[in-house]
This record gives sequence, C-alpha cells and structure tokens, in this order.
Amino acid sequence: MRAVTDARRGYPDLHEHLEALKQQGLLLTIDRPIDKDAELHPLVRWQYVGGIEEHERKAFLFTNVIDGRGRKYKFPVVVGALAANRQVYSIGMRAPVEQIQAKWDHAIANPIPPRIVEKAPCQEVVIEGAALQGEGKGLDSLPIPISTPGFDSAPTLTATNVITRDPETGVQNHGTYRAGLKAPDRLVVRMATRLGGAGGYRHYLKHQQRGDKTMPCAIVLGCPPCVAFMGPQKLPLDVDEIGVAGGLAGDPINVVRARTVDLLIPAEAEIVIEGLIDTEYLEPEGPFGESHGHVALEEFNMPMRVTAITHRRNAIVASYISQVTPSESSAMKRVAYEPLFLAHLRSTLGIRGVKRVTLHERMTALRRVVLITVEKGTPRTEIWRALYGATSFKADCGKICIAINEDIDPDNSDAIFWALSFRMNPAKDLQVLPYRSLGHGPEREQEDVYEQEEDSTLLMDATMKQELPPLALPKQEYMERAKKVWEELGLPRLRPQSPWFGTPLGGDWLPQWDEAAKRAVEGRYLESGRISEKLRRKGLKPETRFRPDETD
Repeated sequence: MRAVTDARRGYPDLHEHLEALKQQGLLLTIDRPIDKDAELHPLVRWQYVGGIEEHERKAFLFTNVIDGRGRKYKFPVVVGALAANRQVYSIGMRAPVEQIQAKWDHAIANPIPPRIVEKAPCQEVVIEGAALQGEGKGLDSLPIPISTPGFDSAPTLTATNVITRDPETGVQNHGTYRAGLKAPDRLVVRMATRLGGAGGYRHYLKHQQRGDKTMPCAIVLGCPPCVAFMGPQKLPLDVDEIGVAGGLAGDPINVVRARTVDLLIPAEAEIVIEGLIDTEYLEPEGPFGESHGHVALEEFNMPMRVTAITHRRNAIVASYISQVTPSESSAMKRVAYEPLFLAHLRSTLGIRGVKRVTLHERMTALRRVVLITVEKGTPRTEIWRALYGATSFKADCGKICIAINEDIDPDNSDAIFWALSFRMNPAKDLQVLPYRSLGHGPEREQEDVYEQEEDSTLLMDATMKQELPPLALPKQEYMERAKKVWEELGLPRLRPQSPWFGTPLGGDWLPQWDEAAKRAVEGRYLESGRISEKLRRKGLKPETRFRPDETD
C-alpha cells in the first residue's frame, strides 16, 4: 500500500473528543499543581468510591502536573476520557448507548482498511539516540501517573494501544497491556494474561520459535477514540483492529510508518513509544494494582528497549483508572459486553424471555457475577438454558450466574439478596458445575495454583415461582409527593435507590384492595370498616386467607 499526502479524516482525534466532552459538561480541567505520583489517580478514584452516581462521573484533564520531587512536566494528563461513564463512552463511539453493540457488530463485519500517510501529527517531535538517555529524558520526561500509590513500584502505562505484528501473517494487533517504567529508555510489558495468551503474546511466542532475539513493538499513548477502543475490546484473535476502527469511524484510519520499527501506527496518536521487546530475557515487574481488583505481585515480564519516542507538539498523556471496579476500564467493557451477552442468549440461543443481561461491576471486575433478567412467566427450562448459555459464553465471565425478574434492579445488591432470600430454594434452584478455569483474578498470581487447580460455576434461579404481593413501599405518587416536601424543607440531597416505591403491577393484588387503599389515604377508612363488618364469619381460625373476589 502506497503512502499518500492527503491526510483527511472522518473521525475526531483526542483533542476534538475532549472538546466534545467539555461541551457536554463531562470534562473537569484541573489547573492547580497535582502530584502524579501521590495525588492524581487517588483524586479521580474518589468519584468511584465517594458515593458519586455513575452519570455524574467526568473525565479529568490535569494541566499542571508535577512529581513526588516537585518536578514539573510540560504535558497534561487526562484520565477518564474514554469511559468515565456510559455517556463519555457513547460520545467517543458517536452513537447512543443502546446502539453501541450494533455499531461494533457492523464494524467487525465490515472493516475498512487504513490509509497510509507520509506525514503525521504523531511525528511532529522525534526523540532518538542520546536524547533518550539520562534522568529527565526519554520515558522519564513523560508524566506517567502511579495508579495505586502505596502499592505500585513504578509509574505504569495503562491507557495503551500496544502494537505488534504477526511475523507469519503480517496482521497487526492492538492490545491494552500495562508497561512499568524502568529507565529513560527501558520499560517492562505484561501481555500474557488473556486465557490462551493475548494477541501480542502470541506474536512474542512466534518470534521466539523463529529464533528472533527481539520483537518490534510500538506503544501508543492517547489516540482517536475509535482507535483507542480497540485495545481493551478483546476482539477475536488475528483480527486486524485498525480495520475494525475504520469500520467504527466509517472512514479509513490514517496510519504512518514508525520511525525505528517496521510497524504502522495511528497518525493522530498523541505519543508513540517505539522499541524492541527482548524475546530471550525477562525482567521482574510489579507490584501493580491489577484490573481484577487485587495487587499483582512481582513477576517476570518482557523488557522493551526504547528506540524512539515521537509525539505531537501539543500532546496529551492518557491514563486509565482501573484496579478495583467500578473503574474506567470496567465501564468500557461493561457497555460493550452486556449487549454481546444479550444478543447471544436472545438471538443465537433463541431464548425470547431474556430481557437484559447485567455484568456486576462493583468489586467483581465484571467477570464473576452475571445477572440475567427474564420476563415473568418464562418457562423454567428456558431460565436454565439462559443460565447455562451465559456461564459458557466467555471463558472468564459468569462464575456466578443468577436469574431474576424485571422487578429486581440488577445493580442493587440488596435487591438481589432479597430475591435470593425469598425466591430461591437452594435444594431446587441451585446448581454447581465443575471444570471452570480460574481466569483473570488474584489466584493467577500464584503460579502453582493457576497451573494445577480449577474453579467451578454456581447457577441460581432467583425468579418468582408464584404470584407475590407488592413490595411494602408507598406507591410512586406518594413517594414523589413526599419528595417535593423533603426538598422544600431543604433537607439533604436525596439519591433514590431502587426500589424506592411499591407497585402492584404483575403481583397478587386485586382492584378491591386498591379501592380500600384509596379510601385510606383520603381519610375514609371507616367506609372500609363498614364493608368488612358485613363479611364476618364463624368457625374460622385466625389468619385464614380472605379474598374479596372469592366471597361466594
């Protein structure tokens, strides 16, 4: 493919994306000095652990970054720019949340090959040779935050698109792998976590088998959202992600040849770190707070010698909030994975009663607990088909699968416990299945356990088996009326948690009881007393059931 001088594009770069977030009130710009080593990530973390609602989370742009010694950096740092919440992700995808999965499906089925350009913004500044050596130069000149201060051993690249190429097929892979800084011209990459090996790791193994001493690699920090989404999406292996990115954009992605390695890189990238990964020697890396929510301890991973750093003149360093969920990385996966599960159960398996699939996010990293919302009255056989289908869909997801009805909020753990307590008979509604991989979690940090042991699967049917009375909360109209009074009184701001009102819909409830309840709130309960007096009976035990529709 020949390079062209025309670098037009039909997609926003990171700067334009941030401007779109700003226009929507989704970008906070922090101009005061912020210590990247001790303050930056903890500050953003508060919006995930401080009781802030998901829709209130924002992207943070830090324009005055310093390190633990007070050293000032020229580059700003942005965190949360891709998926601080669903709306941020939606803006990056340029599609409403409910259409995102369809857009992914279309892009994967209809990739658009990239356009190679001669000149690119990502190479406006080129740093090579001696300029990579010494404190304050090379990697040490970049304001890379410490993700988990107090545990992480080094600043670590997180919001990465790590580009490698299959030495046999020539297909490139974009993977989001962490990389710990070791020297101004050296870092260590971890890319072996995915079951069966991530795409980049498979390329590494092929280079080893060929006898190659090194593997070319380019690490992209910050790029157009349609390209950045490729790394964490976990597309099928051997798919050329840059073509899928073009499918998302509806236009070819501009790429340029790297300066020192034979790879094609996104032309509108912010910063590109080029280098060679050693296929012979490994180097200790970590500890580092991992996306499964625990600290990954030191282990041997792949050292990379940096051969060049290129960047835009006005480059922005991108970083992810990951570690304990909810986080930016889990929000990105959740928006993409949930429709994927739903399509599998409803379209592939044909289970029409499935209404929604929810991957539990807080603390469980999306992978462990799957909630399947099924329509009331769905046959028991279909409920169990849905449970089996969900737990087997992805190897690292669905260790615990729970079927619930539509009146249960899958994001409310209290509601889930309530369903388990009153709608599940452990003797009939619970199954344990053996032979499950441990998957991505703290257990894999113990190599012997990871190699020798297996996990298991827990399936639970917590759906209604019979009609039940309404939940004992005031009806919505009365709760809303009281809410207005609350606000008029200037009481603390309310954050309604579902369920916050009761509804008779779909439950065991009669119109006669509705009428009696209406009389009660209108102060006419004495009328109900006169009605019940006429229905007195002899010879019954206390607590004998009475239904006004069965008075005959």
